[in-house]
Amino acid sequence: MAGPAFGPFTRLCAALSKAALALAVLGLLALILCVQYQVIGRYVFNDTPTWAEALALLLVLFVTAFGVAVGVRDAGHIGLDSVIVLLPEALRLKVEMLVHALVALFGGLMLHSGWRWATLKWDEKKPMLGVPEGLDYVPLIIAGALIVLFSIEHIVALWRGTVVEPAWN
Repeated sequence: MAGPAFGPFTRLCAALSKAALALAVLGLLALILCVQYQVIGRYVFNDTPTWAEALALLLVLFVTAFGVAVGVRDAGHIGLDSVIVLLPEALRLKVEMLVHALVALFGGLMLHSGWRWATLKWDEKKPMLGVPEGLDYVPLIIAGALIVLFSIEHIVALWRGTVVEPAWN
């Protein structure tokens, strides 16, 4: 059985994962409050706050992106474990590295595409919130960068024969 990964890079990734998870939880709480405020405004006061839905949609993007990044680090994403465990050890390690490399590639594409869209839409304002439209793409940038880092951490851990421990343990 492999021991836990350690070192400055692992500590950095664990800290980033904890921060992303904490931000996702805070965002989820803010989302619940925002929707609750919208419902109360609509049905109790008959005055729907116009900004509440737009803010809720923006919060969903951040919560989802941070949750996906944490899921990649803590290996909570959908994997091919049922097939991989049947492979011989040497081939299993190569396939696991390939899977993490493909996840890193996906994260890099998220980062790149998010950056392009954010810069293209930054000068446009959201009518209900008054913030840049490009803010919708910032979660892709952050999550993409985190996914790349976390995937590299997994590849290094596999290379060293260690495992990445979930940050929230």
